[in-house]
Amino acid sequence: MTIPRRLGAASALLFSLMLGAAHADAPDLESRRAALNALLKEQWDHTMRGSPEWASLLGDKRFNDRWQDFSQAAIDADNQATLDFLKRFEAIDTTGFPLQEKLNRDLMVRELRNNVESMPFRDWEMPLAQNSGVHLDIPQIVSALPFETVKDYEDYIVRLHKLPKLFAETRIQMDKGVKDGLMPPKFLIPKIAKQCEDVAAMKPSASPFAEPLKKFPNDFSAADKARLTKEILAAVQKDVVPAYKQLGAYVKTQYLPHGRKDVGMWSLPNGEARYSIKAKHATTTDMSPEEIHQLGLSEVARIEGQMLQVAQKLGYKDLKSFNKAVEANPALHPKSRQEIIDLYQKYTDQMYAQLPQQFGILPKAKVEIKRVEEFREKGASGAAYMGGSPDGKRPGRVMVNTGDFAKRSTVSIETTALHEGVPGHHMQISIAQEIDGLPMFRQQGNYTAYAEGWALYSERLGEELGFFKDPYSYYGHLQDEMLRAIRLVVDTGLHYKKWTRQQVVDFFHDHSGIEEVEVQSETDRYIVWPGQALGYKIGQLKILSLRDYAKQELGPRFDIRKFHDQVLGAGALPMDVLEAQIKGWVAAEKGNATAQQ
Repeated sequence: MTIPRRLGAASALLFSLMLGAAHADAPDLESRRAALNALLKEQWDHTMRGSPEWASLLGDKRFNDRWQDFSQAAIDADNQATLDFLKRFEAIDTTGFPLQEKLNRDLMVRELRNNVESMPFRDWEMPLAQNSGVHLDIPQIVSALPFETVKDYEDYIVRLHKLPKLFAETRIQMDKGVKDGLMPPKFLIPKIAKQCEDVAAMKPSASPFAEPLKKFPNDFSAADKARLTKEILAAVQKDVVPAYKQLGAYVKTQYLPHGRKDVGMWSLPNGEARYSIKAKHATTTDMSPEEIHQLGLSEVARIEGQMLQVAQKLGYKDLKSFNKAVEANPALHPKSRQEIIDLYQKYTDQMYAQLPQQFGILPKAKVEIKRVEEFREKGASGAAYMGGSPDGKRPGRVMVNTGDFAKRSTVSIETTALHEGVPGHHMQISIAQEIDGLPMFRQQGNYTAYAEGWALYSERLGEELGFFKDPYSYYGHLQDEMLRAIRLVVDTGLHYKKWTRQQVVDFFHDHSGIEEVEVQSETDRYIVWPGQALGYKIGQLKILSLRDYAKQELGPRFDIRKFHDQVLGAGALPMDVLEAQIKGWVAAEKGNATAQQ
């Protein structure tokens, strides 16, 4: 059989060991392996049909003229398909399978079980938030869709005509949420209405839905350009604008009055169980909310000590006086939107030069630095990564929020560039997409603890490489790590310990100098995305502990490039699976050394 070329010598040894233990009945083994591969392809096709926007972003244009079906019938059918796929994958006997093929089956079963665990909570009945939902996600997707042929544009026009149906289906689910008590906090709902109103108020030519008109391919005829321009602008005026107006009016007049008073997930039906599942899936561990909370307090105290050392070296007696000085220092605030973009580019270029010393496998895909669209600046994070297409036609993008630039700080830009770009999200996601032999669900897979843990680990890697030469930038680096430690405390505080929103804001102010605009948006993010923020620190600490383990076991034979290649070389993995992968590699390295003696 062919071993995927990016799995390395250690995995090759494990492949051979698995093959040595293969089932005695070779024809039966081959038929079971073929059955698994066929079922994986069938399940992926089902995923693409149900997520046509994602398919388009990945370069699969089969469903380019449609949005997801958000009707109750489609949701029910998808849930039933999940149950059916789970039974079929569980029934496959993987005895004698090569290691990675067995892992394909086990990871798929795990993913499907997670989906089944979440079904009773009916998250689809609470589909909009101030930072996510079709009203924000779809215009962002439009900016990244491939527009290469006249048919791409014609399919898009059909999509625009179908947008009112998707928004109507969304309102139906929101109505069900009202009846079932599945509501976002009341104070956040006006932000959703305002976002809808802002898009509806734009002139069709300035709408994010008119973005494709700015990038006609050069080989389009003048007649095609004129026709497509006319039809897209007409569809925006006739279908998109009214859909946004109706959704905004519905949110303001019918949805808002039912918003919940308390912000924690505990206040929702089955809130405790709901949050436990979110935490379990985000961390891929069995840590309890209390354990996570205590870990967060410990990390906050540790990082606070490091931050105090920096402040004292710069002549300040405590963090509060230092943070006030940073906030008041005009040299530490951007003078323009473009300055923020330029700094991200500078630090990205700086890291690219160091990659060969840290990695054996380098991604072919490059990363771009782009501005967050102004229509979604208010609810967007400081920066976020949008993956590129597997075919390389659309590069990965670090989307940088340049809104309210004068109120932002430059101290954390260097560390955030490492997190979102290289060697963080861009490196991890691009390499996963380029791994030969992995099924699509693993190439495109995501576990929060793995993806965000790696990105946070990447920030620490910059420190080890001698970056953050400016003490304020180093302080920003520590402050960003503090942000992730604070998340462990305040996420569990909100949703497990019944903290108020003000308690979260106060904890931020007591333990960080993070600018107010970010404190406010981060707090609201944790309220509407329970559990997600837990993955960063837990994933980072696990990767660091695995590196320490490998160093201790291998001694002088430890190679940082091989370690990093092993962490990234099999796509996104749950933390326990990553641990098994690294320990298997260490054992193989030790075995190789023994054999060479």
